[in-house]
Amino acid sequence: MTSSELWTHATADRYDAEESEMSSAAVLDPTLTFLAELAGEGRALEFAIGTGRVGVPLRERGVPVVGIELSEHMAAVLRRKIDEDALPVAIGDMATTVVPGEFTLVYLVYNTITNLLTQDEQVECFRNAARHLGPGGRFVIELGVPPLRFLPPGQVAVPFDVSEHHLGFDTFDLVEQILVSHHFTRDGDDGRYRRGNSRHRYAWPAELDLMARIAGLELERRVAGWDGAPFTQDSAKHVSVWRKPA
Repeated sequence: MTSSELWTHATADRYDAEESEMSSAAVLDPTLTFLAELAGEGRALEFAIGTGRVGVPLRERGVPVVGIELSEHMAAVLRRKIDEDALPVAIGDMATTVVPGEFTLVYLVYNTITNLLTQDEQVECFRNAARHLGPGGRFVIELGVPPLRFLPPGQVAVPFDVSEHHLGFDTFDLVEQILVSHHFTRDGDDGRYRRGNSRHRYAWPAELDLMARIAGLELERRVAGWDGAPFTQDSAKHVSVWRKPA
């Protein structure tokens, strides 16, 4: 077991509805195209596959997909969409769990590497990706750039969503590189909000590159999103691709 916080039955059942925008064609189509091109004729392994937001439609595009997922509740939601023979899922953590076979692609989307709350575990995640890749295979991570530029001296929180049904902001421990995402979500029309939070260890792109080097991987490219836009100092996130030498 890693330091990742487990998704409960209630949060797993709500996940797809609350992340409906992330499941839209506008978000998924470029994501799936990017990943399918890297997978080629080989197999793909998704770390922290969750409810299958990406893995299930990638499998429907013809890419053989295997998943690793820490939360049995999240995996149970995925299993309602596709059976085990079509998309196998191993229950375990993404830093140490090993599944059979060799893959041309290992991927980790939507900031999920930050669920590992220590640097050592994040390094082990890179090593686990390299362990599963064949020569020339790629490891892909989608991750936000820490928004510390928006945190002036004396301020402890940065808002990331202020909408009709959701208020979200992050607070930061700058010494331990831990951020806590706070969510206030309005469930109905009675005006009541449900409060939730989750802890994450943020990491800069350069730190991830060093983790990759430790794992024997080389940076191949870094872009600002799945559409391949250039990554700049103003980019809010990055999609990074590391390659295992042939």
